[in-house]
Formats: sequence, structure tokens, C-alpha cells
Amino acid sequence: MALLVCQGATLQCSFGVAPSVLQVIPKGQPVQVSVPTAATIMDHLPMTNILPFGMCTSLANPAVAAATTAAFGVLTPQPCVPVTLTPWIPGSPMVPINNFPALNNTSTCLCSWAGVISITNPGQFTVNVP
Repeated sequence: MALLVCQGATLQCSFGVAPSVLQVIPKGQPVQVSVPTAATIMDHLPMTNILPFGMCTSLANPAVAAATTAAFGVLTPQPCVPVTLTPWIPGSPMVPINNFPALNNTSTCLCSWAGVISITNPGQFTVNVP
């Protein structure tokens, strides 16, 4: 079984150089696990729920591609600005929170710059979800 993800979970992007922290903004009636607020698959908004991962190293990111071209092909990371347009997948559809599947620690979120965002620490270790 997977672990339920909540406010303060640690995230990592495959093209980011530093971890980030998930921000859960309650929608409707917040569901709390001990103290933190539980997350859903809809907690994917860039710069609201998913904060930057330091620097981005993806050549699919136009800023990185331009800087790398200007440096004659030497990879030149640029500040990360996540572009997460779709919800986390797959979540836990058997556990709805305010009509959305709960977010579990095996879910991933895709960045438009080809990054895969994963959950490295769910923010709590006592509540399991199917």
C-alpha cells in the first residue's frame, strides 16, 4: 500500500537540482492527517502547489536551450519554473477527498519541460491508501 501525501511533502524533479516542498491549499473541507492537510491529485499548480526545484537542466526548457546554445553547447542550467499543466497520476481513486482522488507517494506529475516530478517524502508515515 502507498502512503497518503500531505502538506510539506518533499518533491524531486528529474531535471531539477534541488528538492522542493508540496504546498497544499485546502479546497472545500480540509482533510487532516494528524496535523498536515492531505493532498489530492489536483494539487499540481505550478508556483502554487509545486514550487521551483532550484535550477533546471532540461534542454526542452527554452531558457536552458538558449543559455546552452550561447555557451557553445555546454549545458547551462537556468532557474526552474515548473510548468505542470496536468494532475498527478494515478492517485488513489478509492479514497476521494473533496471529490478528487487522494494523492499517494507513488504518483508522479509531468512538467512541460520533460521533467518527471516524484514524491520522495510523503510528509507523514502512518496513513496508507490503496
